[in-house]
Parts: sequence; C-alpha cells; structure tokens
Amino acid sequence: MKAMIFAAGLGTRLKPITDTMPKALVRIGGKTLLEWQIDRLSAAGIRDVVINVHHFAEQIMSFVSAHESWGLHIQFSDEREQLLETGGGLRHAAALLAAAGEPAEPVLVCNVDILSTLRIEDLIAAHDPQSLATIVVSRRETQRYFLFDEGYRLQGWTNIRTGEVKPAGLETEGLERLAFSGMQVVSPYIFEVMRDYPARFSITDFYVEQCHEHIIRAFVPRDYRMMDIGKIDSLDEAELFCATLHA
Repeated sequence: MKAMIFAAGLGTRLKPITDTMPKALVRIGGKTLLEWQIDRLSAAGIRDVVINVHHFAEQIMSFVSAHESWGLHIQFSDEREQLLETGGGLRHAAALLAAAGEPAEPVLVCNVDILSTLRIEDLIAAHDPQSLATIVVSRRETQRYFLFDEGYRLQGWTNIRTGEVKPAGLETEGLERLAFSGMQVVSPYIFEVMRDYPARFSITDFYVEQCHEHIIRAFVPRDYRMMDIGKIDSLDEAELFCATLHA
C-alpha cells in the first residue's frame, strides 16, 4: 500500500513560525511533524509515500533528501503553482500513487499536522475495497461533524454552530455525529469519481457530495486520542501529547 501526506498547507494558524518554514517542519517532541508521520507509516509497513508540497516546498524536499528518505521511496506532488486543497491535492497526485504494472491498491491518506494513537494497521484492515473510502472519526466536541447512519455509512455533514446541514434538507434525526480525524483509506476508483471535479476542492465536500452514490464508512478507533497541531497556542500541549506516543 502507498500513502499520501498532505503537507502543502500554508500553516496560517502557526504564524509567525510558518513565516519562515513549512508546517511540516515544525518540531514537536524532538521531531518534525513530517517525521512523526513518516515514522508511523514506516512502522505500519508502508514503504511508498507521496508528499504534496506548496508552502516552502524546497525546504521539505531538501529535508527529505538530507535524511535519505528514511529508507523509503518518497515522491513529491508539486503544488507550487496552485494550492489545490485536500481533494484536489489527492487527485493531482494520482499518477504518483498508481502502482505501474501492478493491480491498483487502496491508498492511505493523512494530514501532516494531526498526531494520534491510531494503529494504522487496524484502519487498513477495516477498509472494504468496495467502499470509496474509510475515514477515521471520533466522538469528540467540535463544531463540524460528519453524520452517519447506524451502519456507520456516511449520510451528510453539519456545522452545529451555524445549523448548516449538507446535503440541504437531510433529515438528521437518528444520525450519529462523529468528528473527522484527518486520516482515511481510499479505494483506487476514487480518482475516476473525482475526474470531473475542479482543480481545487475539499475532500470533505467531496465525501458529502458522493456519499449517497458511493459507500463511505466510518472507522472509530478504540481508546483513541488525537491532537491537531494546527494552532500556535497548542504547541506546549502538543509536546506533552507527543511524550505519550511511541512512534
């Protein structure tokens, strides 16, 4: 299986640190955020990784080269001309994620700035190749939630602060609200489904738009803890969180 790390973002919530470096190279617990992800992917047996780059792309590429790719096969999906968001970024990397001459396989996709206790092997094992995607979610307090039926199939999305629901008119009674955790396994046919989308789009919006045409299921890990290292005032807490991880 190949993996993709979303590392192209501007990291605006981590300013002023990201005025001079990409978010992926911010250090937490003695390692960069990128190294945390690489280590966990490698521990799960993943040897082929694609990293998308935009903000200070050269720094990320030089950093990977200086570490000899940690013994992995790492390629870069170049978004320096235009930041494509998560959905567009995944589709842009399709050619790099394809296994030339081999049967198409699912792809694990993760955000560089979200660390967790997830056992990646469990997520991979839970993915049904007939599903478009299996997305990691959790029961935690936030403003925006995916909505799932009792079989954990995605039905929609809501923002509880504004009351917005997608798709419009969706009956939410009986649906469970679960928060997206920035990691998923996608089936290879996702690129065909994405074919007619614009260059730049969100994978969250894509899932909501496609959930009644294709099966998208939740994966709710046991004893799950996660942290979004996206805010400057969360860095001290992030140091403590990383001390509890072993990757």
